[in-house]
Amino acid sequence: MDSLLKNKHLISRAGFGISIDQADYINEQTPRKISETLFREYPFTEIIYQTPDYIKAESNDPKLNAEQRRLQQKTNQKQNEELNLNFLMNMVYGKDQLTEKMAFFWHGHFATRIINPKFNQQLLNFIRKNALGSFRNLLIGVSKSPAMLSFLNNQQNKKDHPNENFAREVMELFTMGRGNYSEADVKELARAFTGWGYDKEGNFRERKNHHDEGEKTFLGKKGKFNGDDVLGIILEQKSTAQFITEKIYRFFVNEIPNQSIISKLSKDFYESDYDVKSLMKSIFTSKWFYDQKNIGNRIKSPTELIVGMMRILPMEIHNPENIVIYQKLLGQMLLYPPNVAGWPNGKSWIDSSTLMLRMQIPQIWSGIIPMEYSAREDDDIDMGMKSREVLNKSYKNPNIKINWQTVKDIFKNKNPHDYLIINSDSVNMNIVEQFSSDTNQIKTIINIMSTPEYQLM
Repeated sequence: MDSLLKNKHLISRAGFGISIDQADYINEQTPRKISETLFREYPFTEIIYQTPDYIKAESNDPKLNAEQRRLQQKTNQKQNEELNLNFLMNMVYGKDQLTEKMAFFWHGHFATRIINPKFNQQLLNFIRKNALGSFRNLLIGVSKSPAMLSFLNNQQNKKDHPNENFAREVMELFTMGRGNYSEADVKELARAFTGWGYDKEGNFRERKNHHDEGEKTFLGKKGKFNGDDVLGIILEQKSTAQFITEKIYRFFVNEIPNQSIISKLSKDFYESDYDVKSLMKSIFTSKWFYDQKNIGNRIKSPTELIVGMMRILPMEIHNPENIVIYQKLLGQMLLYPPNVAGWPNGKSWIDSSTLMLRMQIPQIWSGIIPMEYSAREDDDIDMGMKSREVLNKSYKNPNIKINWQTVKDIFKNKNPHDYLIINSDSVNMNIVEQFSSDTNQIKTIINIMSTPEYQLM
């Protein structure tokens, strides 16, 4: 297997695909060199928004009237939109590709959907900062974040009236997976989490007066447990390491799990006290990662598709808020997962409508064809804050300028499909070139990116 294929595979899984700059030299590097770059330490920069907070006309009035609610809602929407786009742009232009890819994974794993942009920003930056660190620290920090506590109703979890939402999802979706705990464990876990909440500034608060101080029996242990105690007990379970390892394997390697490999990775992950970076190094430096069955077998998520296009086509986006609309149309709007389970993967990304749009985006963004999709009557994009008329108008005008001269210069003496498609031999270039010409390499590149093969990574 040649180095270019290995490099494409590694960069697409540990990052978001080859950038236009990398295309100029990636054929000259070894996978080991690429791996060293991916695991290099980079300075951390927080994602922020610049839209100013809405200040109520009467700051001493705790209740908002209808107009004030509308203005507050509009401010929240704008700030969340900025966070969304800044997260996306970090994936496109950030040097620390592996951290952003891991953050993207954890963003779907610890899925929340709330309106408060301050809470969203806080959780997003915490996940990004700890994406390659300790899963132990990540789990504890996320569990104490106001975004998660709000989304799963733990603010309402109080002694004598326990709310089980947060407790159930911690075990089912975030750590152990179904089949490794009982309903009694859910009830006892909820009791341990009573009193966990936050203040309006987003600070974690352990409200002692709301905590159930009684003895609990959880996963075979007895004690007057609090939230930290039970998270520690969950992390003692080897099933937690197994569950997380398998989910990471399915996302980064193959949706069909290899249980013997996963068991070995899981054992090492557990013994390292949940060191995420060590786990990812084991995956990306192994021989089996480059097995043919693991290459070009994943359907790109909408985020991976959009970011990959933006990395390989240098572009200036005059109204970047429209990128949020494409996220919604394709089914993956950052900060807005469908539910607490996060986004699905694989074939669930593809249906007759989304596949057609996915294959037409290169032509739409290049200005060759107009956008012919419109919002559905029940479309809830941006939490219902944009009208269908505004959406339909903006669909038709992505207002993107691509620097085609740079693209032509980079691919001047190259076969574009060797760089744009993971398994480049799978593309029938005769069909692609029927719609191009020998002198129009730009059209060839657009056509390659409009093939079904470009949807795979």
